[in-house]
Amino acid sequence: MGIEVIRDEMVELVDPAAEPELVADGFQFTEGPVWDPAQGCLFFSDIPANTIFKWTPEAGVVAYRQPSYHSNGLTLDGQGRLLSCEHSGRRVSIEADGELKTLVDSYQGKKLNSPNDLVVCQNGDIIFTDPPYGLSNRHGVDAEQELDFLGVFRLPAGESEPVLLIDDFERPNGLALTPDEKTLYVDDSARGHIRAFDVREDGSLAHGAVFAELKGDGEGVPDGMTLDLNGNIYCTGPGVVWVFNPSGGLLGKIRLPLAAANLNWGGEDRKTLFFTARTDVYRVQCKVGG
Repeated sequence: MGIEVIRDEMVELVDPAAEPELVADGFQFTEGPVWDPAQGCLFFSDIPANTIFKWTPEAGVVAYRQPSYHSNGLTLDGQGRLLSCEHSGRRVSIEADGELKTLVDSYQGKKLNSPNDLVVCQNGDIIFTDPPYGLSNRHGVDAEQELDFLGVFRLPAGESEPVLLIDDFERPNGLALTPDEKTLYVDDSARGHIRAFDVREDGSLAHGAVFAELKGDGEGVPDGMTLDLNGNIYCTGPGVVWVFNPSGGLLGKIRLPLAAANLNWGGEDRKTLFFTARTDVYRVQCKVGG
């Protein structure tokens, strides 16, 4: 376990002697971590358990929302409201005014597949991926796929009809947007790589070249992804979490006791990297935050 340094730049990001610390365990399959600075807590999904959990250093883990409609990816909008990608709900929802409301659940009159991960832009637009993982009966749901593609969408702020950005992924999954919102990274779990897109002024995407290949031994696929303040990319993958610089150079790897599915920044200084890894949640203290 621990940190593997491939390039010297990795030492500037995290202490090579750092070890993953267990935060919580005993879950079925954890996903979608997001830190809420207002409450000083970590929210994360347990997909098969149909529950969103809340962790704080003081109180530990408590169930926050059940049912969660088998939520996966979670994030906060500019007002600090919790957004969820729901597998069995087949929608992106928001917790607002004490209620759970639908933001988007269809495209051109057809149900979405099962929204998986999402980011919120500075103008309030939401970009999300829509693979088919929630359509099988693994969550007690046996749903029909209505769309004949697996897309990446942008939902303009205040609207309910999404804009299709790209539809040529085999399994679109995790995504991350650079702070200047000029580059969108999206990984394809089936193809084992990350693609980088230029974001045009109107929000559409251009190019979409393969940024990095994540091939190797061990359990796990390109899934959850996040960036640090220097633009380095952290992505789950086979056996480890892979760390790339903005040019696509592999800086190092973070090895956890269990294969990670997702990760995100948290803590008061946002320099703690939290990992949802199968039945557990871990954290590693870093030198650079997100």
